[in-house]
Amino acid sequence: MEAIQTPISKPSIRWPILPDDFVLPDDPVENIDQPLLAAALRQPLTAFPQLMEDAIVVSNMALCASVDERIICKAPDWMYVKPVNPWQSTQPRRSYTPHTEGTIPQIVMEFLSATYGEEYSVEHTEGVGKWYFYEQVIKVPYYAIFRPTTGRLEVYALESGRYSQQTPNEFGRYWIDGLDLYLAVWEGTHEGRTGYWLRWWNSLGDILPFSEERAQEERQRAQEESQRAQAERQRAQEAEALLERERHKAQAMAARLREMGIDPEQL
Repeated sequence: MEAIQTPISKPSIRWPILPDDFVLPDDPVENIDQPLLAAALRQPLTAFPQLMEDAIVVSNMALCASVDERIICKAPDWMYVKPVNPWQSTQPRRSYTPHTEGTIPQIVMEFLSATYGEEYSVEHTEGVGKWYFYEQVIKVPYYAIFRPTTGRLEVYALESGRYSQQTPNEFGRYWIDGLDLYLAVWEGTHEGRTGYWLRWWNSLGDILPFSEERAQEERQRAQEESQRAQAERQRAQEAEALLERERHKAQAMAARLREMGIDPEQL
């Protein structure tokens, strides 16, 4: 599904810092899978400091701008932004305003529930739909829409000011500039949930593992190293035993030669 591409007038956009007492809209979590899906996207990235330093990797944080003198905030189900300005406040960050607090997000994602919300909406008169907001206001380079129940993933890239649906590579993966990673659907079990997930692959085609997968890989490598060391010790012991047997044989032969009156040293 794709938003209907109709001519859109240019809004007046500003990038104000929201006051601390600004009441953010309540964008509820629509199902129990949403936090798991968001965490599964973030967790593998934490193993790579170059991806996490000076970055916001978050779900359901208000992304804000002033559109025709109205403060508009949308909370993507998942968002990656890098770099961002250092956060100076002692209070938790509640919102993010691009250009004023850092760059625009490299990618935003929405996880569809049983019914469509604003994910495809280009409404921009009385209300502002998410599609319009991400495309025409924030101008996010990549917008991903994922339906967890079926595993359907749509990735849109901003091309000439409009979102264009992308075609995956032969492995069903989408390259995401800014993260320099592939995004694709993975089916399996994680955190007690079995189903479809979104995961990352590097440019070599290797999946970025979950922390438990990394731990399992470390255990397996340690076990393999232990087995290799044990095999080396066994080979060394067998070689030593062979040398010992050869010494015993040589000593026995020398003793028999001496019994026969032959000096083995003269042979």
